[in-house]
Formats: sequence, C-alpha cells, structure tokens
Amino acid sequence: MRRALLRRSLRPVAVAGGTWAAAAAATVLTDPGLLAAGLAAAAAGAVALLTRVRHPILVVAAVALGCAGASAGTVASLVPTREAVAHLQVEGGRHLRVTATVTGHLARSSQGGAWADATVSLVAAGDTAVRGLIPARIGLDSETLDDAAALGPGSELVVAGTGIPTDPADRAILALRVTEVERAAAPEGLWATFEQLRDGLVDSTRGLPQPGAGLIPGLAVGDTSSLDSATETAMNAASLSHLTAVSGANCALVVGSAFGLLSLCGVGRGIRVVGALTVLAAFVILVTPEPSVVRAAVMSAIALLAVALGRSAVGIAVLAGATTALLIADPWLCRSLGFALSAAATAALLVLARPLADGLGQWMPAPLALALAVPSSAQVVCGPLIVLIDPHVPLLGVVANILADPAAAPATIAGALACIAPIPWLRDGLTVLAWIPAAWIAAVAHTTAGVPAQNLPWPDGTTGAALLAVVGAAIIMAIVRPQRVPRLTAVATAMVAVLVGVAGATGTVRSVAGPLTVPVAWQVAMCDVGQGDATLWRSGAAVALVDTGPDPQPLADCLQTLGIARLDLVVLTHFDKDHVGGSAAVVGRTSLVLHGPLGESTDQKLLDRFSAGGARLLAATMGMTGEVGDTRWQALGPLPGMEPGNAASVAIDVAGENFPRTVLLGDLGAEPQAALLRRIELPRVEIVKVSHHGSADQDGELYHRLHAAVGLIGVGAHNTYGHPTARLLDILQKEGTIAARTDTGGILAVWHDDEGRLALWRQREA
Repeated sequence: MRRALLRRSLRPVAVAGGTWAAAAAATVLTDPGLLAAGLAAAAAGAVALLTRVRHPILVVAAVALGCAGASAGTVASLVPTREAVAHLQVEGGRHLRVTATVTGHLARSSQGGAWADATVSLVAAGDTAVRGLIPARIGLDSETLDDAAALGPGSELVVAGTGIPTDPADRAILALRVTEVERAAAPEGLWATFEQLRDGLVDSTRGLPQPGAGLIPGLAVGDTSSLDSATETAMNAASLSHLTAVSGANCALVVGSAFGLLSLCGVGRGIRVVGALTVLAAFVILVTPEPSVVRAAVMSAIALLAVALGRSAVGIAVLAGATTALLIADPWLCRSLGFALSAAATAALLVLARPLADGLGQWMPAPLALALAVPSSAQVVCGPLIVLIDPHVPLLGVVANILADPAAAPATIAGALACIAPIPWLRDGLTVLAWIPAAWIAAVAHTTAGVPAQNLPWPDGTTGAALLAVVGAAIIMAIVRPQRVPRLTAVATAMVAVLVGVAGATGTVRSVAGPLTVPVAWQVAMCDVGQGDATLWRSGAAVALVDTGPDPQPLADCLQTLGIARLDLVVLTHFDKDHVGGSAAVVGRTSLVLHGPLGESTDQKLLDRFSAGGARLLAATMGMTGEVGDTRWQALGPLPGMEPGNAASVAIDVAGENFPRTVLLGDLGAEPQAALLRRIELPRVEIVKVSHHGSADQDGELYHRLHAAVGLIGVGAHNTYGHPTARLLDILQKEGTIAARTDTGGILAVWHDDEGRLALWRQREA
C-alpha cells in the first residue's frame, strides 16, 4: 500500500518537472506565446487521446502539458507590458516618473544604497504612460534612501529616475535608479500593523547581549537588520544561514502550533484547517512573501487541504504540487536560487533522510543516526547549488546543524510569540527566553566558522557543481548500501574513502601545515585579496592589519594561512570597497580601529559594527602615533583639506628595532603624494606599500625620497584597470625597488633574516 502510494506521488513530480522546464524556456524566449500555444495544443491532444485510450501515463502527460502551458502563458501575458516599458526606456537612461507599491524589504548594498522589489501601477516618460501591474526593481542611493527612510512592504512610492535595461529572463520588467523621491509613505493598514510588530520585536532585543540579540528577529520573522556582519559571515560559513531565512521549518511550526491549539479547543477538523490557514496567511504577510516563504506556505496549505479532505498526503507529492502552483503563478521563480534551494532541501528531507538514517543506524544508535541524516541529506542535495555562488564546501556544516537545530525551534516560537505579544512586559520576557537558544546558535556559528580549514576550497561553476553532485551520490550510495547494485556500492565506498583521505589531508595542510608554509620570521605581509589592499605587520605576538580588501573570504583565508586569530590594530585608510569590503572577516577580532575621514552614512555604520564587536574607534590625524608590539607607527595622513576618499587616505609609517622600516601609502594620488612631501621630511625605508594598486597617478619624487628595496603591490589578476601600470613599474625600476605583486606572487612576506638582510618570499613564483 505504501509503495503504491509513493509510486503515485511521483506523478506530481513529473508534472512539476515539466512545468519548471517550460517556465525556464518561456522566460528566455522572445515569443513565449508560441510555446504556450504549442503546449496547450499538446495538452488538448493528450486529453482527446484519453477518450479512446485510458492510461495513467496519458493522464500525467495531459496534466503536465497543461500546467507547462499555463506557466508559459503567464510569461506571455506580460510580453505586451514588457514591450511598452522597453519602448519608454529607449534602451535605458530615459527619465521616468513611477508610482509603485513596495512588495519586499529593502536590500542594502555595500555602497550605501538599497534595492527594493515593487509593483508599479504607472510609469510615465513625458506625455507617454504605461499602466498596469508591472513587476519592478527600485534602486535608491545613499541620498535618496535618506528621503525614503520610512519605506517598507506595502509603502506607496512616487519617484523619478532613469531606466536601466533589464534582462528578459528577469521577472522585473522595469529597473529604475531613483534620482528624486516625490513621495515615500510609510506602510498603511495591515502592512503598517505587521511593520510595527517587526519593529517592536527588534526594539525588544535592544540591550540584550550580542550576537544572540541580533539573531532573534532573524530566527522568528527573517529580519536580519540587527544581525552584525561578523555573525552573518559566521552563519554562512557554518551552513546555518537557513535559520535566519524563514522557510519550511518556520511555516511548519506556525501551522502545527495553530492546528494543535485549535485541536485542544475541541473544534472540528474544518475549523482547525481554516484557522491554521488564516494564521499561515498572516505569518506570510508578517515575514513578507519571499520565494522560500511562499513555497513553504503553499506546501503547508496543500497539506492542510489534504487533511480537510481526509486524504493521506505524501510529502513529495505535496512539494511537487506546491512547486507547480507557484511556477504557474510566477514562472520566474524557476531562476531563483533561493527557491531552488528551498525545494531541494525539502525534497532531500522527504526522500533521503530516512534511508540515510537507516544506513547510519547500522553503526550508531537510531536517534543519533536520524540527527545526522537530516542535515546531511539537505547538505548533500543543496551543496551543488551553493557551490555555484560560493566555491567552498563547509566540512563542519552537518555538525553545526546538529548542534544548532535543537535550539532553533524554541528560539523561533518564543521570538514569534514575542513579536505578536500585546503587552510590552510580556514581549520583553518572551524575547529574553528566545535569547537563550539564539545565543547558543550564535556561539555554534562562531565556533564552527573559527575552526581552521572549515571551508574546503572547491572548483566553481557547473564543473564544480557536477563534481560535488557525483561526490554526494557516492556518499549516499556508501551509506545506504543498496543490495541490488553491489559493484556500484563498492565503487562508491572506495570513492568516499579516497575523498575522506584527501579532505583530511587538505584540512591538515590548511590548518596545521598552512602557516608552516609561510616563513616563520615574516614581519610585513601582504594578502592576496584580489583588486584591493590588505597588508599586515607583526612585532612579536602583536599584529596590525591595514585595510581588508574587497571581500571577507580571501582575507579570512589569508589570516588562516598566516596563523593569525587576533589583531591588535586595524587601519581603514579610507572607505572604498576595495579597502574595507572584507571587514566582516575581522569584526570582533580587533582591539582598535584607526580610520580615515567619513564620507557616506554607511562608513559610520561599518564603524558601528566594529564597535559592537568590542573595538575602540580612533579617527586618524596627521602626526598621531601608537605602538604595536615593539614597533611604533605614525599617521602621515589624512592630509588637511582633502575630501574623504583616495586623497584623504591614512598613510602609515612603521618603524622599530630590527624591523624593516615601512611606509604604507593607501590610495594617495600624485598631488596628495607631492603635498605629503612638502609637509613631512620622509625617511628612506626598506618597504613601501605602493599606492592605489600601482596606478599611473604617482609622484616619482616620493618614491625617489623613500628609495625602498621592496614595493608591495596589492592587485587583482587580469584586472580591467591595467594595474600595475608601466609608469609605476618604471618608477620602481629606476629606484632599484623590487616590485612584488599579489596577482603573480600570491601572499607576499618580507623580513630581516639572521644577518639583518631583507628577505622577500612569494607564495607562488611570478
């Protein structure tokens, strides 16, 4: 009976697969109407054939073709609107006036602006206008964002700006970069109520210890606005980020709680279902209808309807039905990685968790086997998708999930109840209860992310995804050990044994032997972080870092290779992304942050994150001095009168006994370099951190005065700027300065050897 039920449940899977394929095709075709018409005709043909030949395959084919045609038809229905908007934009850049309703949370960008999903009701260019329900993306820079501070889901928005060409494969028909905000109303009605509830939960967490306090809104309602960047990075590295993205687990908890509570009240099954559906709808509005939330909500709704009808619901069939319904309503979900991950993880739990638990149960107690099987199944299936955007495999992800998952449910339930609690003292009490498991989850994330070699490097792109899929299949085969294919099982087992050995060896090299590959005596080092700067100097056990590069992961990898866990000083020379974008890797790991002049509001927000992580903040001024171990540093900038940015970079002079004197120039251009020479009597040095990644904007006299033996250049391979330029290299060659580049040499290290001579080491040969 159960096997027959499972076989029947595969029919909706075929329908969902056909619908997904049709949606993927329709969203890239120039004329999806032809595809929709063809699929509709094929469905009609299958139905006609059914009148003569009764066969289950024909039924499945007819339904699949009909649903696929409906999905393609949804895309085709928006083609006229897309063409009208495209005509208005005239290849983008045209000034447009837009009236819209915001449908999602603002997604902040690293440059200080934000993007929001919206539904546009009117877009006008001069006397020409297009009306309708137009999916759009609205972009706000840091200035216009200040004028729209009250925006939230449900807000009415009237703005003017320039149109940006959109990809036909994107759901958004219009992309607008806002230049003027005419009206940005706060959410009203039901949207305002839910916005107040979310804000109330966030306010209730203030004063509780971080990072657990910042996790509570994320666990309860998916609001990560209070989550500090260090914890967010740790959650991602530990494969726990799904806990702060509302998904199936949250919907299941909400629906189950509502259904159970109504059952205790003794009401009938129909009323229980209606009540649970009402609670579910309210929850979706509360957390905003993101793709994973909608998928989980629709799946829960279908399961509840199955209960109302008294039919047994097979999980995989419910998932397939939910996926099909969503792809018909919104075919562009087929291109959403979040939607794909959500569906894949749910399918893995339904299909693989039990067989994996049975296989693991041969070597361990059943409860432990099940605890391992649940996160393992999800990670095996989702891994190939995740590696497309992050070419690393979290080796301790399963362990982190086993430790964190028991705390997720109580934190979510307590946080959700706190969100809707009508009395302030009750809300605060529930928030404190939620903080306890949230703090545990944060501790697990930080501990796991801090383990050396936690993230195993992996090939990126489709090749890496396919390779990881093969590895995942081998792991499943080796654990489940199906008796029907003994040879394949043996091959899979051997493959897993080899992989374990390779992963163990790689982890050992990275965590233990990695720091041993770098000369122990290094005193100045430059990390290979791509097109950006991240330079360290060390004196005894004290370490300072100047700039963080553009991304956290390369900096984290470099610090791990160099064996650095804690920093005594972090210098942010200025706030361009290629110098501060990797800050998340060191937030919470430093005692003092010395920084250049602030420009945008996001600069202060970054400093606030460092402060929340326990760092003391110090604005640099010319002549300021300090110590790191036995070395003494002096700030040679920022130069007075310079606007925040490259020209106001904090230049640093570092000196000490038996230490190679070093000057780090930030991104100073030729004019600020000349101004620096006029103000300060610069000494000769042994190392210079070349300014602005080796751009042509250099003052040759400065490098002549410094007369360094080694010039360190932080530059990305195959960068589009032509860095380092021939002019800069000629300047260094003329002064007899060795040009050491991260694009060709990787990590660079310089130190005085036992005889006092300057030694240079490159991670790889040029």
